[in-house]
Amino acid sequence: MSTDRYTSPLSERYASKEMQYIFSQDMKFRTWRRLWIALAETEKELGLNITQEQIDELKAHADDINYDVAKAREKEVRHDVMSHVYAYGVQCPKAKGIIHLGATSCYVGDNTDIIVMTEALKLVRRKLVNVIAELSKFADKYKDQPTLAFTHFQPAQPTTVGKRATLWTQEFLMDLEDLEYVLSTIKLLGSKGTTGTQASFLELFDGDQETIDKIDPMIAAKMGFKECYPVSGQTYSRKVDTRVVNILAGIAASAHKMSNDIRLLQHLKEVEEPFEKSQIGSSAMAYKRNPMRSERIASLSRYVMVDALNPAITSATQWFERTLDDSANKRLSIPEGFLAIDGILDLCLNVVDGLVVYPKVIEKHMMAELPFMATENIMMDAVKAGGDRQELHERIRELSMEAGKNVKVEGKDNNLLELIAADPAFNLTLEELQKTMDPKKYVGRAKEQTEAFIAKVVKPVLDSHSEMLGMTAEINV
Repeated sequence: MSTDRYTSPLSERYASKEMQYIFSQDMKFRTWRRLWIALAETEKELGLNITQEQIDELKAHADDINYDVAKAREKEVRHDVMSHVYAYGVQCPKAKGIIHLGATSCYVGDNTDIIVMTEALKLVRRKLVNVIAELSKFADKYKDQPTLAFTHFQPAQPTTVGKRATLWTQEFLMDLEDLEYVLSTIKLLGSKGTTGTQASFLELFDGDQETIDKIDPMIAAKMGFKECYPVSGQTYSRKVDTRVVNILAGIAASAHKMSNDIRLLQHLKEVEEPFEKSQIGSSAMAYKRNPMRSERIASLSRYVMVDALNPAITSATQWFERTLDDSANKRLSIPEGFLAIDGILDLCLNVVDGLVVYPKVIEKHMMAELPFMATENIMMDAVKAGGDRQELHERIRELSMEAGKNVKVEGKDNNLLELIAADPAFNLTLEELQKTMDPKKYVGRAKEQTEAFIAKVVKPVLDSHSEMLGMTAEINV
C-alpha cells in the first residue's frame, strides 16, 4: 500500500476484489486484445488477406501484455490506443500490420467500456439477488412479530417486523427489474469508423455493402453480445452510461432508505445491526453501539445518487459525432459508481444477514402506545355493554388527552386503561380492558401480506436466479 500519495477509499476500504478486477488495467487491455482478435478474425472470414498464422500469433499473446513497452511508447506518441497497438505488434511481428485494421480508437475503447459495464452489472445483479434473498428470510422469520408502525415517525397502527422488511425488499426488486431490462438491451458499439459511417470498411472491402453489413454482427457474436447499436457517431451514445448509472442510483436510494430505517430502529433499541465482539463503538464512550455499517450505506449511497448526474450531463453536452470532454469524466464516474454500489451491496448483505431483533423492547414500546390505538375497539365494547357511542367518543377523547398529558408532561406510564375502567360510562373492568391489549389484534393482514409477497413475488425471482444464491460479504473496515 502506497502511503505517500492519494489512494481511493473505494478500492482501499469498500469495493470487493471482484469489482476492482472488472475495472482493472488487466481487464481493460486484455479486452482490447480480444477485440483486435475478433476484428482480425472477422476480416479474414469476410475475405481480407489475413492468415491463420497471424490470428494464432495474436491469440498467443492475448494475455501477456507488455505494459513496459506500451508505457514507453505512450510517452513518445501521447496516444494510449496506438501505444498498445505498437506494443502488441512488438510481440506479434507477423500480425503487426493487420492489428486494428480499419478501426478507430473507439473500437477498442468504447466496446471495452460496454463489456466492462456489462460484467459489472452482472456482479451487481448477483449481489442484489442475494440481498433480496436475505431480506426475504428475515421477513419470513418475523412475519408475525407485532411492532409499532410509524407515519411521520409518530406511532401509528401496528404492523409486523417482517411486513416492514417486505417494504425494503420490494424496492430492491424494482431495482432488479430495472437492472435486468437495461442489461438485456445493452449492445456493443461494433466497428463503425471515425464518424460512424464505416467509410474505412467501404474502402477495405471495395464498396461491398453486403459484406460490410456482416462485420458488426460477427464481432458482436465473437464478444458474446446479441448485436451492436445500429447507428452511432464515433462513440456509442453516452445515453447508455446514463441508463446504467441510473440503475446504480436506484439501488443506492433503496439501500439508503433501508439503512435509515435500521438506524432509527437501533436508536429505539428494537433492531440492531451486527456488532462484533471486539468492535469499538466510540473512542470516548465505551458503552456505545453505533450503527456504523448502516451509516456507511447511507454515506456511500448519497455519493452514488449524486454521481448519476455525471453521465446525464455528459450525454447532454456531446457535440455532433463526438467530443472528448466525456473521457476524463467517464474514467471517474462509471468505475466509482460501480465500486461504491458494490461496497453498498456488501454492507447490505452483511447487515441484513446479522440483524438482531429485540422482541421485549418492541413489546414494551407497543404496550405503551396500544391503549390509544385500541380506543375504537374499547368504545365498541362499551356500546355493546349499553353505552351511547357519541358520549363515549367524547369521554375517550378527554381521557386520552389526560393520559397523554401524564405521559408527556408528568413522565408517567400510559394510564388510559385505568382512567377508562374508573369511568362508569364505559361499564368495563380493568381486566376486561386488558384483554383487548393483544397486539396481534391490531396488525391487520401484515402476516398474510408478508407470506403472500414472499411466495408469489420473491420466490419466483429467487428460483429464476438460484445459481446466483449463496454469497457472503466481507467487510474490510
